[in-house]
Amino acid sequence: MFNLVQQSYQAGWYTLDNVKTFVLANMITQDEYKQITGQDYDTAAQTQVV
Repeated sequence: MFNLVQQSYQAGWYTLDNVKTFVLANMITQDEYKQITGQDYDTAAQTQVV
């Protein structure tokens, strides 16, 4: 799943919120979120996914 999310994010098909949803669904880890986006998940988690 990591590779798919990473490729989709790099291609511009997924936003930060999309990637965050994969963490919330336990499909990728918080560390993988950082690898994909370059941002700490803790900082990103402060915004709510609606």
